[in-house]
Amino acid sequence: MTSDVPQASASGPFEGPEKLLEIWFAPSAADCPDAASSADGKFGLRRVPRPVWEEMLDIVKCKILSVVEGMETDAYLLSESSLFVSPHRLILKTCGTTLNLLGVPRILEIARDHAGLPSVYRLFYSRKAFMFPERQMGPHREWKAEIEFLDNLFPNGSAYTVGKVNGDHWLLYLTSPSDGCSSNAGTAPSSPHLTPAEAHPPEAGSSNANGSTSNEDPSDDAEDTIASDYTIEILMTHLSPEARAPFFSKASPEEADATAGADGMALSSELGIANLFPPHLTSLDAYCFSPCGYSCNALLKWRPDAGQNPSRPGEGYYTIHVTPEEGWSYASFECNVPLPTSQTDKPTSVPDLKTLIRRVVDIFRPGRLTLTLFISSKDNDATEEEEGESAIEAAQRAFKSALTLPAKRSDRGEGAFAGLYKRTDKINYEFGGYDLAFASFELRSS
Repeated sequence: MTSDVPQASASGPFEGPEKLLEIWFAPSAADCPDAASSADGKFGLRRVPRPVWEEMLDIVKCKILSVVEGMETDAYLLSESSLFVSPHRLILKTCGTTLNLLGVPRILEIARDHAGLPSVYRLFYSRKAFMFPERQMGPHREWKAEIEFLDNLFPNGSAYTVGKVNGDHWLLYLTSPSDGCSSNAGTAPSSPHLTPAEAHPPEAGSSNANGSTSNEDPSDDAEDTIASDYTIEILMTHLSPEARAPFFSKASPEEADATAGADGMALSSELGIANLFPPHLTSLDAYCFSPCGYSCNALLKWRPDAGQNPSRPGEGYYTIHVTPEEGWSYASFECNVPLPTSQTDKPTSVPDLKTLIRRVVDIFRPGRLTLTLFISSKDNDATEEEEGESAIEAAQRAFKSALTLPAKRSDRGEGAFAGLYKRTDKINYEFGGYDLAFASFELRSS
């Protein structure tokens, strides 16, 4: 069967695992100096012209392929992964031998000169252990050099290694909240808290339990103001031959380049990527590379009033990147929409965490995978409780249930992946204002 899958290119291995940089210049979009003067959401970093971002990305060694402009975020699809720009926050995710961190000084200049954001509120940099560290350049040759580079820019940073040093592990650098950026700098960034009612958002114009319609603003509850920055990553290696095959182009390089966007959208529909979340909530952008590879960005309008109130965000994203070559196959999924841990029944709802994990794994069928959930908490002594357990423990339970227990027959589609995994690592970590759930799994031999 593997003979039907194209083999690796002669140019050598490609480093799929990404470098993920996230810089917050303010606790929320509402804290940007020009937030009140904008009527279209184009304030803060979103006012920066595309050529300015392109010049910064030249330093990083990647190019913009396309962009989707949402209600609250601009999603740039790159030649090596993705760039997400919100008024107060920038997320740069790059793979291969890109020089992600070398872009940081220029990003700081752009924020100051074009958006009136002169200081950093918080910074996060993370990555999975590289497959081929010897191929990296600049500070990315080793973790110690990356730490030193960031320490020279940020005096309040901390670095961590999570997981087995001689196995699957995850590296994280983060800074403490800046005192000079906001009067509430001691709190976590204010992405939205997902209340139980919002785990099943009603259809537009329908009535909720209080008799009001979904077009009205239900955010007056004090609970809704709790800060909760949420990022789930699923990092997969050793993809099955059947899962890798669709990501190789059969067209000539010239033909493939001409139809890369359309081919990416068609493949997204064919594999179910376009339906990971309800299509009516999703604005998808995808690209098929030649001779192989795939990337997509999706903006998710998970609240009906997204874009109407800078202090109450309602738009998130997911992004997927695939390196399908045998020997170093890799796929990543990342999403920042808060997901419920209890099962949802409505097909029009945001999926629960367990369901989403199964949908992603069913597409890529990895031999090994690492999951991380990074979530802000009001403080680590008063973690959000759900059914008597912390949000992190609820996530670990969802990880294990999704991957080690067989799905109900009614939950599996025809031809769905039936593989079961064993957990090889489980770590919960507490940081200043943030909690992390980390777990690794490998496929059981049949």
